[in-house]
This record gives sequence, C-alpha cells and structure tokens, in this order.
Amino acid sequence: MASIFTKIIKGDIPCYKIAETDHFFAFLDINPNSEGHTLCVPKKEVDKLFDLDEATYNGLMQFSRKVALAIEKAIPCNRVGLTVIGLEVPHAHVHLIPLHSMEEARFINKVKMSAEDFENTAEKIKTHLQLK
Repeated sequence: MASIFTKIIKGDIPCYKIAETDHFFAFLDINPNSEGHTLCVPKKEVDKLFDLDEATYNGLMQFSRKVALAIEKAIPCNRVGLTVIGLEVPHAHVHLIPLHSMEEARFINKVKMSAEDFENTAEKIKTHLQLK
C-alpha cells in the first residue's frame, strides 16, 4: 500500500509543494513546528532512511541542503534544523525546521496556519530555491 507521501508525490493528496526533481520532492508539513517546516522525501518509497541505497541517500541530503538554504533566506530564524525520526510515516523523510529555540525541534508545540499562510510561505521559500 502506498504511503501518504507517495500519494502526495503522485498528486492524489494535495500539498504545498516547495520543490521537485526527478528523484526527490519537498513540501510544507501541514502540522508544522514553525512556519516553513518542510519535508524532503525521495520519490522512491523506502521505509527507513538508512535502507536507502547510497546514491539516493546522498541525493536526498544534497536536495535537502538546497531546500534548507532557501528556507533560511525566506523565513527569519536562527538556523534551519534537520531531524530524521521516521516513525509516523513509513517513507524515508527529512524534516527541515526553521528554529528560533529548541522548543521548535521538540514536536510538541505546533503552529496554526491558514491555507493562505501555507501558500505564502511556500512561495517565499520557492523564490530563494536554486536546484541547479
């Protein structure tokens, strides 16, 4: 059965897309720790990050770095944190979280955003994205 992330990648479930390449996909987390919280996933559905083949793993990290640099330019924050937990969805993924304090890295307090807020945030990040 396809994961929710595979359904998002295929367009079966809507998302606020940040970036897409032939092998990777980035979109805003709909239950964000802070504004700009983004998920980066390989299009290839593999449950655990360290089960990815080496090329896909390295590609995901390179893709995530480019997205993180765009987030850092678009969203005022002290830094962009990277977290890999992977328990909630059986599809390898990286959380990129704009951090102002350690509280945003804890996955306890969530930010409420409207559809318009999500759209504006996605557009701000996309304007700073350089995938080449």
